Amino acid sequence: MPDFAFEAIGTAWTVSTAEPLTDQLRTAVLELVAAYDGTYSRFRQDSVIFPLAAAPGTVNLPRSAAALFSLFDTLHRLSGGAVNPLVGHSLERLGYDAAYSFSSAGPSPAPDWPAAASWQALGDRTVLSTSVPVTLDIGAAGKGQLVDLVFALLRRAGHRELTVDAGSDLRHAGSGPLRIALEHPYDPARAIGVVPLQGRALCASAANRRQWGDGLHHIVNALTGRSVDSVAATWVLADDAMTADGLATALFFTDPGTLAENFAFDYVRMFSDGRAAFSPSMAGVLFS
Repeated sequence: MPDFAFEAIGTAWTVSTAEPLTDQLRTAVLELVAAYDGTYSRFRQDSVIFPLAAAPGTVNLPRSAAALFSLFDTLHRLSGGAVNPLVGHSLERLGYDAAYSFSSAGPSPAPDWPAAASWQALGDRTVLSTSVPVTLDIGAAGKGQLVDLVFALLRRAGHRELTVDAGSDLRHAGSGPLRIALEHPYDPARAIGVVPLQGRALCASAANRRQWGDGLHHIVNALTGRSVDSVAATWVLADDAMTADGLATALFFTDPGTLAENFAFDYVRMFSDGRAAFSPSMAGVLFS
């Protein structure tokens, strides 16, 4: 498949299609990704959500925000509050801030969601209102949603055989499956198994991806403001990348059976001591 590769939102993207993308479509993909980053980035002072960190307020978000925050509502409830899009302040306190200082000031629990913020769909827009200053961080599911939005753009343009890969988040369509290695979280040169991906999304989350200091990384329990230390990595197969991405994060805090009450998915979860748990259909993908 011809590839279209670029760097955006802090990761490497590869869009693979059976037929080459036109220059117009490549530009449309880049503009879509740039607009998403310009809306949600907590690292950019010109982003839509950036002013909410300084003072309570109201911002208009794209129509797709309704689905994103609906997913956060559900994951927040099922995780008992551990998954929370207001966790950005906790990440900043731990050193993962706009300046990338990586200097920790100690844990700080995130404001409650949705008590500190509310959203409502108004026609084709979504309005997000906050009652206190909040630092929004949609990293738990946002990259997956952006993969879905790029995927949908390409499908509308007539592409039927394609893969959108944004770092560890992929969505595939086509007649032949892809073989995707599950990277060992403690040794990037090794894999703990191989997953066949066809017509679904595969998203991974790992504590080693953005790690600094002693035990500090980007997967933070919003209830405590601390990085998770019991789970090392997760992988989730689902019908769309936003759901797979959100569930891959939620599995750091939540029992798979609890999540399965609301979602259909397959998973592998690797604990910090090297043990792995997985859904029945994933048993054959792991190496012994």
